Amino acid sequence: MKLTTLFDKGEFVVTGEVGPIKGAVNRDKSIDPTCTQEAKYLQGWVHAVNVTDNQSAVMRLGSLAASVGLKQKGIEPVYQLTCRDRNRIALQSDLLTAYSLGIDNVLLITGDHIQLGDHKEAKPVFDLDSVQLIDMAMGLRNGHDITGNEIENPPDMAYGAVVNPNFEPLDLQLMKMKKKVDAGAEFFQTQAVYDRKVFETFMNKASKLNVPIQVGLVVLKSPQMGKFMNNNVSGIEVPQSWIDEIGSVEKEDRKMKAAEMMGRFLAEIKDMVQGVHLMPLGWADIVPKILQTARIAV
Repeated sequence: MKLTTLFDKGEFVVTGEVGPIKGAVNRDKSIDPTCTQEAKYLQGWVHAVNVTDNQSAVMRLGSLAASVGLKQKGIEPVYQLTCRDRNRIALQSDLLTAYSLGIDNVLLITGDHIQLGDHKEAKPVFDLDSVQLIDMAMGLRNGHDITGNEIENPPDMAYGAVVNPNFEPLDLQLMKMKKKVDAGAEFFQTQAVYDRKVFETFMNKASKLNVPIQVGLVVLKSPQMGKFMNNNVSGIEVPQSWIDEIGSVEKEDRKMKAAEMMGRFLAEIKDMVQGVHLMPLGWADIVPKILQTARIAV
């Protein structure tokens, strides 16, 4: 089911996220066990599961293969497609292939830079940027490729995009967000948010664009993770209060503390948005606790 159908019904849309393994699918199984196990923790608690596309520029099993595998298991995938590794021919071909294999939801993004990953000698493509990618995808839906040639059986998928509420100056990020809306983006998932006031300022302005927004929540697993994000991840600021709280308990208790913290924060901000995108980073088993704490049910 397309996420846009749920948004149109006024439902609070909940999505999770998993990453494919760094390796091939075991041919005796229908999909890699890591992706399946993570997604099964989410099944019944979320509407759909994002499948990352070589996240952080680290080479892994392709998002499309993993997305199709989840679909076969009865788990609705959100296929992520990045500009980093493909030119416009491959991007269009992959979208047509995804639709042909039953994919209904796509998140269209630029992709992390090569220098963040494990193949620093690779040549980044970036033939299109994320706005152009969305425009191209809408062109396919309307029956033509990027050069204007007609295509058969135009794909009808829901197209999502990303936005960073923490970006400064915020107005520049909002300008890019509007360009994505004008190009055809139908819903947004935000980058990680930890500050209510920062997010409220963003939503006061972004809500004027009249497009569904899911707040993005990355589970904070340790004080070291918070400090690392502050020092190395552009556009994300983890408040010291978060770092102190997750560090106030022993390591073996941090999963439950993280679930409590994320659930409490989500409860505070859920009325501002149309959904939430949870990024548990391997701790998918705490997603039910987060949603229960926030009093959100799918």
